[in-house]
Amino acid sequence: MLTDFGRVLAFLLVAILFVAVVMFVARLLRPHRPSRDKLQTYECGEEPVGEPWVKFNIRFYVVALIFVIFDVEVVFLFPWATVLSQLGWFAFIEMMVFIGMLLVGLAYVWAKGDLEWDKPQPQIPRLQSARGGQPAEKTLVGEQEEVTV
Repeated sequence: MLTDFGRVLAFLLVAILFVAVVMFVARLLRPHRPSRDKLQTYECGEEPVGEPWVKFNIRFYVVALIFVIFDVEVVFLFPWATVLSQLGWFAFIEMMVFIGMLLVGLAYVWAKGDLEWDKPQPQIPRLQSARGGQPAEKTLVGEQEEVTV
């Protein structure tokens, strides 16, 4: 007699075996006629142009990660809202603290400029000499930075 875990293991083995058999049969039955057009990369019906390894701006990934973080956190609101009447005021105050932390995180990301597509480059101040307002010349000596005026 199988235990509960044994039944799960048997089910997984049958599922893996089923997938393997179906893939093997499909490989036997399918036509195999490779051509240049079939082996070419498909890009939404358009001819591929340029190199396939295009460097994307990191901003896409930052915005996507921010979206995922806030989206996943907001998912916690739905189960809380369904049982709010049973939980009482303590749960309400806890959720307001949670939402407050999300808003602080959103304000931080907004103030940092990570939600902007065209983030301006920071301006690096230049050293001004005491004489004539000309920029000072910097030279590196060993590990130390030396400024000449």
